Amino acid sequence: MNAHKDMAMPFDASSDQRGRQKLDRETVNTLVVFGLSIVLVLCSRFISPALGSWSQVLTVLILASFLIILSFGQGLVILIGGLDLSIPALITLGGVLTTNWIGTNDAGIWYMLPAILLICALVGAVSGVGIVWLKVPPFIMTMATSIVIASVALGYTSGTPRGGSPSALLWLMKAWFLGVPVVIYFTLAFILLGWLLQNFTALGRRLRALGTNRNAALIAGVNVNRLELVPYAISAVCAGFVGMMLVGYSNGATLRMGDSYMLPSIAAVVIGGSSILGGSGTFIGTVGGAILLTTLGMMISAIGLSEGWRTIIEGAIIVGALLVLRGEFLTHIGNRMLTRRK
Repeated sequence: MNAHKDMAMPFDASSDQRGRQKLDRETVNTLVVFGLSIVLVLCSRFISPALGSWSQVLTVLILASFLIILSFGQGLVILIGGLDLSIPALITLGGVLTTNWIGTNDAGIWYMLPAILLICALVGAVSGVGIVWLKVPPFIMTMATSIVIASVALGYTSGTPRGGSPSALLWLMKAWFLGVPVVIYFTLAFILLGWLLQNFTALGRRLRALGTNRNAALIAGVNVNRLELVPYAISAVCAGFVGMMLVGYSNGATLRMGDSYMLPSIAAVVIGGSSILGGSGTFIGTVGGAILLTTLGMMISAIGLSEGWRTIIEGAIIVGALLVLRGEFLTHIGNRMLTRRK
């Protein structure tokens, strides 16, 4: 018995050490991402005096709020090793249903908004069913869902969404309190709740376990098939709500309103330190990635570069950030340097 205890103790100590190293690595990744965002804001003053001002910082945070909320859902999907490509269509679905079913007369807003989000959740759950029980790869299933929803939205609106924004969404996106936009307070509250859910709830721990080792989670008694539906439903709800926010921001909906958010939602999660293979990542890091990408986009727009050059620069900086933030890359470089010295 004592021999078994002695054999177990080194194993437990090494496991704890790996956990601390993982936590430290995620913390460092998060700090680096936020540091890069601050550096970009400071450097933007050299491009234009208007950039880097307090009003410009608030603008960045308002624009980043869409990506932060969107990336939370995408981050949960990536945490289990999946990928959600239906986000653009679900943004459109949330926006179109809001303007058509509620509109400016606020008809039944307090029960229609939850109903629209419930519809989005059901669409996400359908994608999860196809992935879990029909064994369709996530990117194919969610892409197919996106095509179907986009086609339904096109037919429903005859190509031209009508209606305006409900007053509650206009208040959320346009109102100010104590010199700060209300949407920033809302986003901070969302970040807090998302962080607590991912790090301090049984659901968050089970999702991380599922992404780390599906077989181990199954042996531990986790209903992995039912659990795998949850991130896709949450991602769909986040996308639908971002569609509502965009309606409040622009006072209308379009059929292409979500097209520009799919790749940034993935990039924000990965730049924030999450593994695209699942099992690791923090929402706070994702928030930093969303702010970094938003700041970068505003700087590129201020320079006035063409769309082609803007895409090239964004891609190069994203790849560079990924390489810097990968512990394996830094370890590889260090090992190469040590080998050359020997």
